Amino acid sequence: MPTLVEPISFAGITLRNRIVMPPMWSGQAAADGSVTDAIVEYHRCRAAAGCGLVIVEHSFVHPRGRASTTQIGAHHDRMLPGLSRLAAAIKAEGAVACLQISHAGPRTSTAVAGATPLGPSAIRHVPASAAPFGAATAWPRHSSPETQASEGGHNADGDVPEEVTLPQIAEIVAAFGRAAVRARAAGFDAVELHAAHGFLLSQFLSPLSNRRDDAYGGSDENRRRLHLEVLAEVRTCLGPDFPVFVRLGASDDTPGGLEIDAGCATAEQLVRGGVDLVDVSGGLQGSRGAGKGPGYFVPCAEAVKKRVRVPVIVTGGISDPVFADRIVREGRADLVGIGRAMLNDAEWARKAIELLASSR
Repeated sequence: MPTLVEPISFAGITLRNRIVMPPMWSGQAAADGSVTDAIVEYHRCRAAAGCGLVIVEHSFVHPRGRASTTQIGAHHDRMLPGLSRLAAAIKAEGAVACLQISHAGPRTSTAVAGATPLGPSAIRHVPASAAPFGAATAWPRHSSPETQASEGGHNADGDVPEEVTLPQIAEIVAAFGRAAVRARAAGFDAVELHAAHGFLLSQFLSPLSNRRDDAYGGSDENRRRLHLEVLAEVRTCLGPDFPVFVRLGASDDTPGGLEIDAGCATAEQLVRGGVDLVDVSGGLQGSRGAGKGPGYFVPCAEAVKKRVRVPVIVTGGISDPVFADRIVREGRADLVGIGRAMLNDAEWARKAIELLASSR
């Protein structure tokens, strides 16, 4: 079996090791969504520490899908100079650079998006500590910068969304395609579709937040339809060879929500549609790891890995290099994302590589 520090090649790219900086919102974008020097340095220094793959924090594909006023944009060609500087800085340090693109869906507010947020149904998200879904519920408040970084910096008390119309769905699909083209034009090596943590795609997939009775609601097949349409548009725009990843919420981690078997079936369909890597996460309210211990998404990643023939990333409270190495050695995942530990220590990858080398 390979180790955490061994290279991996797939989809025409080679990573120098299997350590991943996952997408963590830094809250440092300019007012128009442009990349700032602080964002460039935030990613560059972690690439310099030795990560094999850096997945840049989510960038909105459409103004109405903006999660916060300090989120990166990929919605307009004006963003290209900043995105290009960011991709170049990461790659100059030897890491593969990927840009995550997203639509916030209900994880925003009218004040941020400039219009009422859009969702699969007119249902506001439930807080992590609350019970059933409903229009009166609200988003949870976050308690720490670390949690905000992993969850994407959405507004805690977003408005009840409008149910997105079919023409609006078509507009969103097209926006994902255009944003993917900008990622490639900016020099990124890959693009990742954000389909986790209660953002628009994961809301469509969840039976809790999707109460539609048209072709996008009801059955598992219908609820994953938007995922496949977005992927098909991105593939059409980029061609068959540019690497496309997906961050998939494989389980809602909420009673009555998406279960892991349906999440695995969605992963299978996405791989058939042209996804080159599955970045496994979960939690409709976000990646909630309090009290769960390290590697809380490893069982989900294992389940997905058994069903797909592309590399699988796992994240979720992993900070010990020896444990991360064991995950790869045991074949439970192919790559390991180090979130909060790397957020707190930009040198985590360097220290991990040195530790594992000394223990051989």
